[in-house]
Amino acid sequence: MSEQSRLTERIRRRATRREAGARGSSGDSASSRMDRIGPLGGVALAIVLSAQFVVVLDFSIVNVALPSISRELHASPTSVQWVVTAYAITFGGLLVLGGRAADLFGRRRLLVAGLAGFAVASAAGGLAPNLPLLVVARALQGVAAAAVAPAALSILTTSFADGPARTRVLGWYGSVASVGFVAGLVFGGVLVETVGWRGVFFVNVPLCLLGAAVSPWILPAGAPGAIRPHLDLMGACLVTAGVAALVYAPTAGVDAGWTSASFFVAVVASGVLLTAFVLRERRSPQPLMPLSIFRSRTLAAGDGVTLLAGAWNAGEVLILSLFCQQVLGYSPLQAGLVVVPQGVAGLLRGIVGASVVARLGIKWFLTASATLAAVGLALLLRFPATSRYPLLGVVLLVVGFGSTSTVFAATVAGTAGVTDDEQGLASALVNAARQVGAAIGVSVLLAVAAAQTRSHGGSTTALADGYRLAMGACAALAVAASGLSLVLVHERVSRAHHERLRERHLDHPWPLPELLGHLGVPDARPAGSLQDGP
Repeated sequence: MSEQSRLTERIRRRATRREAGARGSSGDSASSRMDRIGPLGGVALAIVLSAQFVVVLDFSIVNVALPSISRELHASPTSVQWVVTAYAITFGGLLVLGGRAADLFGRRRLLVAGLAGFAVASAAGGLAPNLPLLVVARALQGVAAAAVAPAALSILTTSFADGPARTRVLGWYGSVASVGFVAGLVFGGVLVETVGWRGVFFVNVPLCLLGAAVSPWILPAGAPGAIRPHLDLMGACLVTAGVAALVYAPTAGVDAGWTSASFFVAVVASGVLLTAFVLRERRSPQPLMPLSIFRSRTLAAGDGVTLLAGAWNAGEVLILSLFCQQVLGYSPLQAGLVVVPQGVAGLLRGIVGASVVARLGIKWFLTASATLAAVGLALLLRFPATSRYPLLGVVLLVVGFGSTSTVFAATVAGTAGVTDDEQGLASALVNAARQVGAAIGVSVLLAVAAAQTRSHGGSTTALADGYRLAMGACAALAVAASGLSLVLVHERVSRAHHERLRERHLDHPWPLPELLGHLGVPDARPAGSLQDGP
């Protein structure tokens, strides 16, 4: 009987272990599914992606309406450019501040405030009776966008861990941005030809108000930064003014000339202000932008490639639109429809991008994407030989796939290996790099095209030659991005690796803070704290 009891007890224990193992396996499976899906539900993810869609849509939709705005408000072509410039200056200038504020005060809170502000500014722009008030409304839109863009991206990067899940959702994020940019060109043409230019502003209002209303109920609240919320106001003023001056400089160069006093003042002011900002951040115990974030070569390369991609992407789309309207005689709507293949390419990249990254690795995917973009842009040098469909559509599909893939991979690189308390800042740097690149690229490329056109007599053929040369410059920028990716991007980056780098004060071979130390810039951090840490 005793032997039978022992046998029964062993059987009961084995059954218990099997049941526990089954529960553990089920729990692991659930955990694995959560790792893949992330804490954001489908509706929450749609809200965040929609916020990014609105920001990108507004950037391109207004460009189509500029001629109509100029006619109705009796503004000169030079003056009406301030509708674009005002938005670019405040958006680009305030991105770093917006990203850090998201880290410290809460990403959902900043996203909701930004969406509400964007709706109010859009309504004010649609109701503006004259150009000065429209420019003010656009500047306020830029302020709101500087809160929305880094908050939306950092919500995604903090909700999905480094790896396939984050790569996949960043692929969707990039696809939405690509579709938004192209949709802005198409919808802008439709609205201008149907309801007038004011419609391009009013279209934002219901979308933003809906997002602001449902976000507090849908999006996770998140946790504010681990340290006591504190913004370095002096640092914020320096970086905002410095980036704003940098964004304005190309506009001054186009309007007043590249040898004008206004251009040189903007460039010098930008250099002085940004240098002062770096020196202050080096000394500050609670910096607005911890310099340790640049210890990662991959992050720095991602931001650099984003800068170049912003320049060639915005420049190429605008040059193509101008070519279609001024050389081929297309209407604004027809010119917008021409670039639809680039939006289609963005969707295709969103479908296959994550799986290709998993096979190739971020370094080779980024390098190959920039190279593909360069090939497509080089094919566009055949203007006007490739200026008709279907061949032009095929070439634009190649350009779109290469460009959107580059931006997607650069975003992955620019946010990889960064801790949650710095994701807002990393997201702001990615957005700022793209915004500054777009502002500089458009101005410089248009100046290149204009100079070439003037030197060849100003005829339609000369105009086509000018746009051809500018497109060649876009291809050169893509080649430079490919080389930068090949040299600087690490194959794998993880948060644990980033933390080890911060603790050991090095990231071979990218010792930016140490180089500042060798230049005699002291570090005022308390002893024992992480160098340049938050």
